Amino acid sequence: MKILKFGGTSVASAERIANVAKIVQSLSKKGEEIAVVVSAMGGVTDMLVEMSRIAASGSEAYLEQLEAFSARHRAVVNQLITNKENHPAILEEIIEGQTELGNLLKGLYLTRDLTPRTMDYILSFGERSNAFILSEVLKNEGVDAIFVNARLLIKTDDTYGAAKIKKDITYHNITRHHHENRGKIAVITGFISSTEDGITTTLGRGGSDYTAAIFAGALDASEIQIWTDVDGVLTADPRKVKQAFPIKQMTYEEAMEMSHFGAKVIYPPTIIPALEKKIPIRIKNSFNPEAPGTLISDEVVKDQYAIKGITSISDVALLTLEGSALFGRSSDVARLFNVLANKNINAILITQGSSEHSISFAVNPQEAKIAELAIEDEFDLEIQAKLIDPIKVERNLSVIAAIGDNMRFQPGISGRVFTALGKNGVNVIATAQGSSERNISVVIRREDEAKALTSVHDVFFLSEYYVLNLFMVGVGLIGGTLLEQIQKQAGFLLKNQYVALRVVALANSKKMIFDQAGIDLKNWKERLSGSSETSDLREFVDKMIHLNLPNSVFIDNTANKEIVKYYPEILCSSISISTPNKVAVSGTYEEYIQLKSLADRNSVKFFYETNVGAGLPVLTTLNDLVYSGDRIRKIEGVLSGSLSFIFNSFVAGRKFSEIVGEAKEKGFTEPDPREDLSGKDVSRKLIILARESGLKMQAEEIEIENILPEACLNAPTVEAFMEELANNNDFFEAKRAAAAERGKVLRFIATLEGDKAFISLQELDETSPFYNLSGSDNMIVFTSDRYHERPLVIKGPGAGAEVTAAGVFAEILRIGYYLS
Repeated sequence: MKILKFGGTSVASAERIANVAKIVQSLSKKGEEIAVVVSAMGGVTDMLVEMSRIAASGSEAYLEQLEAFSARHRAVVNQLITNKENHPAILEEIIEGQTELGNLLKGLYLTRDLTPRTMDYILSFGERSNAFILSEVLKNEGVDAIFVNARLLIKTDDTYGAAKIKKDITYHNITRHHHENRGKIAVITGFISSTEDGITTTLGRGGSDYTAAIFAGALDASEIQIWTDVDGVLTADPRKVKQAFPIKQMTYEEAMEMSHFGAKVIYPPTIIPALEKKIPIRIKNSFNPEAPGTLISDEVVKDQYAIKGITSISDVALLTLEGSALFGRSSDVARLFNVLANKNINAILITQGSSEHSISFAVNPQEAKIAELAIEDEFDLEIQAKLIDPIKVERNLSVIAAIGDNMRFQPGISGRVFTALGKNGVNVIATAQGSSERNISVVIRREDEAKALTSVHDVFFLSEYYVLNLFMVGVGLIGGTLLEQIQKQAGFLLKNQYVALRVVALANSKKMIFDQAGIDLKNWKERLSGSSETSDLREFVDKMIHLNLPNSVFIDNTANKEIVKYYPEILCSSISISTPNKVAVSGTYEEYIQLKSLADRNSVKFFYETNVGAGLPVLTTLNDLVYSGDRIRKIEGVLSGSLSFIFNSFVAGRKFSEIVGEAKEKGFTEPDPREDLSGKDVSRKLIILARESGLKMQAEEIEIENILPEACLNAPTVEAFMEELANNNDFFEAKRAAAAERGKVLRFIATLEGDKAFISLQELDETSPFYNLSGSDNMIVFTSDRYHERPLVIKGPGAGAEVTAAGVFAEILRIGYYLS
């Protein structure tokens, strides 16, 4: 025999009740003996609670709720009962029950005395009405069904709101009733019961599951099926972890642990009758009956995952009792928990340091103040004597728990949990692990709950690939190219490198767009241009931080000086940064060090490889030399792809201004080419090289030869500058011709030697490695203790959207490898 329980969402409307009737019919046609336990319609129990409180407050507003309750049930009867002969009697039965409910509420309105006993009776109308309707719907479809009022069978004490069953008499009643009605499909009211005197009681919220288990235990059922609105028990709450998926099988103990720590798996007392007789419980989806669901039994199944699931309690308070008086005194621990027991306060989590100097426990936040006052009263003498500190209360916290029987057989589970949290900036305030090794629980800030759940879930369940959440500012030449590269490479990366790149936000100078599910890169331009959100850096950063997504990377593809001021805040929010924007690390030395320190302190990455050499591995190579103990003696380089292109192209017959215009058009130069020609851009790159090599150098220490006439430097706009540059073509041609006459070429060289740094336009002959540069190639020459006689040379394209975007792309992947 199987006991089927259908929850409120499964029977929330006429259509859903009809669907349940089809499921019951289908099973009965297969010859299976079944009984059905039914909850109230979805939302009805809350409606009954609300109308009771309104009536007890002396307000007639309860009448509106009562009419809504009545109308909802009448509508279902009218829609589903098609037998015209039976319809009037069924409708009359429903109306009679609701008239009784109305009289009860009228009494509350007059007396204003809402007792737990009265509340239990009022709540019973939800299950009584719905079970009766379903039984009549089944009869209407030709099924031999019988309505069963569980109050006549399940007997309890008089603890209203959470009654305790009297097992022997209850089991006897159920068995007798079953034998008397063998062959009929019982449609049983969930949640409700009564004392032996016939006074209505309830089994607690979620008690319909318990009703099903009680009947299963009494009738030695082969299986309990809990029908709900999801495809079984999921690995995490899908509202908080998008990648959550159904669990095929779990043990009773795993189910109880997950229920205790917030998962809406099953009503915890349900497990007890099932566990006593080893009756399997299957969680099924009434909207997807063909799905296998989740089987809960006593069998421990070793599967591919180290844990079974991750769950959380969203809001807890953590209380800590601390002081020297606690050391070695077990009686004080007993006193503490006796106080909690006397106040009927449940400790959700308990942890004590090995020093025995403190003990912390999590409670429902509504009970925190009661617990605090009671404990301080109990330990008043010790607190006055300063042997124990006043109780410490921390609020706005959450508990997350990783649960699974397989944890006992695999070392390193705790390490993986804490590593995942640490890499995503989630601070662990307290932790606890049971001796069964079935549960690792941590207390964290409530605002980090979703990120913590996703981070840990990714580590254990999506270890075959990881997700990087990208937030990008700047979608011009570099940013747009980067998005194209990500789109083209996404499939390869997922299949071969096990990384999924999710672009969550984009912004240009006018618009911005956020989509937590990921922006489709096939139409990002249309979505961004059509966005209703005006671009605002402050708002962009705030939204990014507020989303608090794990594995987040901020990508700054701009040359914007304003955005750099948000870098410290971004890093402190455990968000990594990749940027070709040179402003941040070429500012003051103190700002440079601060950003690097913040990245280290918050376990994130701050990468800016493309600041020097675009996609060339310049900074990586320099760091490898320095970190491995090599001493840098000299760095020389053509560090500007734009200036390399300009002077490599500056040959007889070509005008200097035309070459600069071409470089600007190709995207080689900064928006204002003076940033390049003035040496400012090269200076920023040289200061970065100096700092990465270990020098505490400031920008003003670099000597820069000015190669631009005053009129060009002082031009008010970029357009005016280009005109002045054309007016001075003869000036530049004279320099080129003079060098050519001596068999030399012009190259804009940056040099760092010892603690001296200078930038100048030099005439170089064929003996120089820079002589044969072409296109926009950069060349950097490192002379060090190891590379002394034959310097280390890095050469390649140093400008252009493709190579710069590729450099940023590579950094994003490096960040991903670190976070994975």
